[in-house]
Amino acid sequence: MSAIVCAYTFNRWELLTKAIDSLLVQKHRPVEVILCIDHNEELFRVAAEQFMNRDPDIPVVVVQNRYQGRLGSARNTAAEIATGDILAFLDDDASADPSWLAELVAVFRQPDVVAVGGAPLPDFAVDRPSWFPIEFDWIFGCSYEGLPTSLASTRRLIGAAMSVRRAALAEIGGFHSDNHDDMDMCHRLAARWPNLKLMYQPAAVVHHHVPKERLTWKYFTNRCYTVNKGKVGAFQEMGNAASMAAERRFVARTLRAGLLREFNAVRRGELAGAWRSAAMVVGIAAAGSGYVVGSVQLRTSR
Repeated sequence: MSAIVCAYTFNRWELLTKAIDSLLVQKHRPVEVILCIDHNEELFRVAAEQFMNRDPDIPVVVVQNRYQGRLGSARNTAAEIATGDILAFLDDDASADPSWLAELVAVFRQPDVVAVGGAPLPDFAVDRPSWFPIEFDWIFGCSYEGLPTSLASTRRLIGAAMSVRRAALAEIGGFHSDNHDDMDMCHRLAARWPNLKLMYQPAAVVHHHVPKERLTWKYFTNRCYTVNKGKVGAFQEMGNAASMAAERRFVARTLRAGLLREFNAVRRGELAGAWRSAAMVVGIAAAGSGYVVGSVQLRTSR
């Protein structure tokens, strides 16, 4: 396995250091750790000095993004020089449990598995707001309520803690999107090999930092809107590989199981359940409106 981290800012330096160090103490030792710096010359220089000799047994390769894009192209840069059969991607603001790679590679022993996702759990900088529904932890790039609680097939992996066979990623032309790179990869893999599996392994845990700034109502509604607005263009670029099945399933489950759970919480006297219910409805409405606006803009541009 090759472990890959992409970074772009000094603001996450402490988190980046934790991310790299967490990969160097894995029970399943990676053949290499590749750190790709995204268009930041000073960060590249400092990172090369700090990390390239960090472990005597595991090389830490520090490179610069060779393309004009951002995260997706940075991951492509790293993937193109990786030597492992499997590529494991960890966000620069996440740290992996020592068993993360071992849990992932165990699933790949099934020959019909092409990609495996782990479970990024939120690591909040401050207390979680009582109004924030657990169904919407995807906003932070984290696992959310509704995902399987044990190893199971899935349609989509979470980019903060995912892995894929290197040959398969190369076959589909790498990542085609910067903002929806994980979704794009999963859809293209499923379209290219419908008989192969994408698996979700909740035992493969990483801890994804959630700063205070992301725990506001403004961030919540804006993220629901912009992410789904951006999906319109991403789906268009995927062509026949695109599918809205995961989105439809999320809405159905949230409106059914999520609202019922919060209704019962209110009945027990937990008034925050009413706020979480309202947040679910507003979040789905914001996501839907974002998709509609994105669709209209796409048709207008044509």
